[in-house]
Formats: sequence, C-alpha cells, structure tokens
Amino acid sequence: MEPLAAARESGLVPAAEPLLVLLSGGADSVCLLDVCVRLGARVAVLHVNHGLRPEAEGDEALCHELCARLGLELAVERSTPQAATEGAAGNVQAEAREARYAAAERHAAALDGDFAAAHTASDQAETVLYRLAVSPGRRALLGMQPRRGRLVRPLLAATRAETRAYCEGRGLAWREDPSNEDPRYGRARVRHELLPVLRDLNTAAERTIAETALLLRDEHEVLARAVDQALEQLGGPGVSLPALRDLPTGLGRLVLRRLTEEAAGGGAALSRADADAVLALGERGGTHTLDLGGGLVAVAEYGTLRFRRGRDDADMAADAGGGGAGDAPQAVRLPVPGRVRFGDWEVEARLVAAGEAGGRGEEEIVAGDRLGDEALVRAWRSGDRMRPAGLGGSKSLQDLFVDRKVPRALRRTLPVVEADGEVVWVAGLAVAEGLRPDVADTRQGTAPGARVALSARRTGA
Repeated sequence: MEPLAAARESGLVPAAEPLLVLLSGGADSVCLLDVCVRLGARVAVLHVNHGLRPEAEGDEALCHELCARLGLELAVERSTPQAATEGAAGNVQAEAREARYAAAERHAAALDGDFAAAHTASDQAETVLYRLAVSPGRRALLGMQPRRGRLVRPLLAATRAETRAYCEGRGLAWREDPSNEDPRYGRARVRHELLPVLRDLNTAAERTIAETALLLRDEHEVLARAVDQALEQLGGPGVSLPALRDLPTGLGRLVLRRLTEEAAGGGAALSRADADAVLALGERGGTHTLDLGGGLVAVAEYGTLRFRRGRDDADMAADAGGGGAGDAPQAVRLPVPGRVRFGDWEVEARLVAAGEAGGRGEEEIVAGDRLGDEALVRAWRSGDRMRPAGLGGSKSLQDLFVDRKVPRALRRTLPVVEADGEVVWVAGLAVAEGLRPDVADTRQGTAPGARVALSARRTGA
C-alpha cells in the first residue's frame, strides 16, 4: 500500500495532535517523517546516535538536513550500548533498541503524545518468520502490534519497496545501514536468505505474511475473551484441575498460560508439554509440584492448582503442617456499597435493586442490615469461627478449609468479611447462618430488608 494511504488508514497519525517521530536516516523513517508532516500531525523528531558505525555521524547530519528542510527541530540523544565492547552482536541490537525506545518514551511523555516507529509490512514479515523459527506457539505469528502503549507503527501496511519508491518520488534522500547486511544478525539472514526464496514462490509474500499476522491478532482478541470467561467460571480459591481438564484442549492451555503469566508477573513461556504436565498434576491425589523454570512452580493440592515463584513462606509453613502464613494482605474497610482491593482480590458490595434477582456469577446475596454501612475485609486468623448457613452449628475456618480442600498456602490470602466482630462471609466458601435475606424483600438502601451482593474476583498481583 502507498505509505501516505497506509498511514492515513491506520488512524495512528491524527491531525493537530503531538507525535514524536523516530528518525534514523533510513528510507523507512524518512518516509514516515514526511508522511506524518503531510497528514498534519504536530511533529517532533528524535534521532538516537549509538555511535556504533563510522557512518553514524553522517546519519545524524542527514537527519539535521531533512528536519531543517521541513522546518522541524531535531532532538538528538547519544547512547552507546555496553555490549558493543563485548562483541555480542545480538545483545548490541537489543540494547540499542531498548535505549532508543526509552529515550522516545521520555520525549513523548513530555509532549503528552505518542511516538512513531517506521516498521513496515516487510519488517512484520521478517519478525513473524524469525519468531516462528525460534519461539514455537501462536504468539509468534501475531507479529508487531500497530500500537503498544505510546508506540505506534503507522506504516505496517506498506512494504519496504514502497517506502523507497515514496522517497524517490518526493526527492527525499536517505542513508543505508550496513548492519542490515550483516549475517551475524538473525533478522538480516531472514531478510536476505529466506524472504527472497518466499518471493520466488509468491511476489506478495511479505504482504501475505503481514496480513496473516493482522488476522491472527484480531482472532487473538476473541481467544483472550474466551480465556477471561473461562477464568470467571473456574473462579473460587485456586483453580480446579478437573475443571481445567474439562475445557477444550486449546482453551485449557491458554488458561494455563494466562495463569503462569500472572504468577510470573509478565511473559512466561509454557510449552505444550509443560501445559500437559501441569494438567496431569494431582491425578494420583495428594500434593505434587512441577518446576516450570525461571523460578516458577506449579502446585497441585486437593485437586486445586496454583502457581508460585520459588519456595515461599507459605509453602514452608504448609510442609510443616501449618496453615500457610505467607504474607497476609492488610485488612481494608469495605463501604456498603463500594469496592476495595484486598491482596490479589477485588471485593465488592453492591446494592441489589428492587425487582432484581441478584446473584450474578459468584455473588452472594446477603441482608444489608447485617452489614451496615461498612464491613471489614481481612485475612483468616487462627481461631476464627463462623456459623455457616445450613450447617446447624459453628465451625472453625480451619476445619472449613480442610472440608472444602482449600490449599494451605492459599488460606491466608482469601477475603474474610467481618461485620460487628463476626465472620459473615468467606469468599467462595461460606456465608453465615441468617445472613441471607428474604428474597421477596426488594427495598433499596441499607435499611433493614435491603439486599447486598457480595463478590470477590481474583485479579492477580
């Protein structure tokens, strides 16, 4: 696609809005800068000189000349990767990229705008092929996002050949980067050895691969929603392994990947073999663990799955036969109605409107007058007791956890709701006797007879 049309259709270059353009001096970035100016963005320009090549000063000089021609001010930052002195080619590129994006984030934040990189459909095709070769899985095929935070890529629908044709047509000079020809870099080998073969099969190979990545990214959103829905249905303290095994195979793996990412606090690799091994945990009963690497461990206990990093205090307490002290979240006050964060949970008390049946998902409907205007959300304490509805007597929470097979390491993380000094609800486990209201009473407010829906949802760390 012609670059100006590609950028316009992307919607990533709004007129009269601040936009920082990353300018290297190569044809793609020169094309991007000219396109953004023509589309009416309030353009600022940043060039990062890594000083890695003898040609670097010439690249910077060209950027100055181009900005002067367009009436733009050029900001220049100098940043030489430490890895350049170690001869580690891949590390040099990665460190340079991180420095470039970090500088762009700072400048764009000062402008209160986005920053644009000149990645093209050709770059997208190379990215997909490279990732597919080194990283199995569907995510390798998703390629680069048009937007990631402040970073935008308006030229993903244009090829490298089209950006060069644009520059020639506009009389714009550019500089070639010799490192793009260096076979030490994996991407250079994909560009000069693999893609030419694919173009022999199909002259539009780059565009076909880029279009496939776009389609898969749209479908990725559908799958992400399916994972969200599955996790809502699984709910409760921990995740039931039998319920996970009942999910379609692909969806079960995606749910596991989401859980490992949340436990790891970021991206976590989970192979098909690892996912299958996790699902097989606990088939023989008892407690079993699986080291997933990177300090992440899957733990199956009572048929419930959880993930942890390394060996934490809760696990050592569990091995000793205790209740799993861990780091219990700080107690918080829950206004009625209102919503609070308690550790990895979001706890909500909402008024049930007149005529509403209530009881969405994992909600527990309770009598508003028993909660009052405020309740306390806290962790389980040794010696806690309650009168669970339908039991006909009191029970310690310790016994309740054992009966419901709640893993020891999770017990002090569960939200316990206390009102007037009494435990009235343990999230996902039990509600106190007499707390459920007369369902025929639908008056609003927190006066006697009003109804309140209590819910707790795990949101991750």
